[in-house]
Amino acid sequence: MKRLVYPELLDSLPPADPRAIHSRRDLRRINWWMGNPGLLAQALINNLAAPPGQLIELGAGDGSLLLRVAQRLAPLWPEVSAMLLDLQKNVSADTLASFAQLGWRAEAVVADVFDWSPAAGSDPVVLANLFLHHFEEAQLSGLLRKVVQNSNLFIAVEPRRFPRPSLVAPLLGLIGCNDVTRHDAVVSIRAGFTGKEISALWPDQKNWQLTERRAGLFSHLFIARRRV
Repeated sequence: MKRLVYPELLDSLPPADPRAIHSRRDLRRINWWMGNPGLLAQALINNLAAPPGQLIELGAGDGSLLLRVAQRLAPLWPEVSAMLLDLQKNVSADTLASFAQLGWRAEAVVADVFDWSPAAGSDPVVLANLFLHHFEEAQLSGLLRKVVQNSNLFIAVEPRRFPRPSLVAPLLGLIGCNDVTRHDAVVSIRAGFTGKEISALWPDQKNWQLTERRAGLFSHLFIARRRV
């Protein structure tokens, strides 16, 4: 089944649009059902001997996903600097305050992911959740080159592509997801990944250890760690 990338409705709606607000709330539930916060937290623990100098989430949305990751990690890593990078200003003051209550220093940065750069000497770890599937291969290859140049560990959780994704939309309607979320879920699955598709695009396979596999029922996990 060929990977197909089409625009998602949420990306075209203003942040304050009621349908967008509802859809972001839906995404928080979907992330919970998929188990993505736990997948990211466990991958960080498994691949780091010590807390990172900085965590950068690409396409962070409203910041709720990384906040759930932080809630899991804060007992082990009480002080971490986090950058929430997104094209739109979606992160609320309450969300940033929740990070601070955990002892984490979080900042929301509105910027294009192709223009970001880490703080000097920060040795950042880069995360992406339900984000890479927005890009076709040529653009995704460019983004992965950017990650290689600016990090030593990259972890991504993406939709797993499978046949007949349209069957998902009615199920999401049963749990109260709106039309935007139902539409975008089908588009996301068609643009998702399977096998070693992200690994095939990784620009430096010699100096990085790559792990790519199915995770849970609907997720696809990719981990790239620079070889020491």
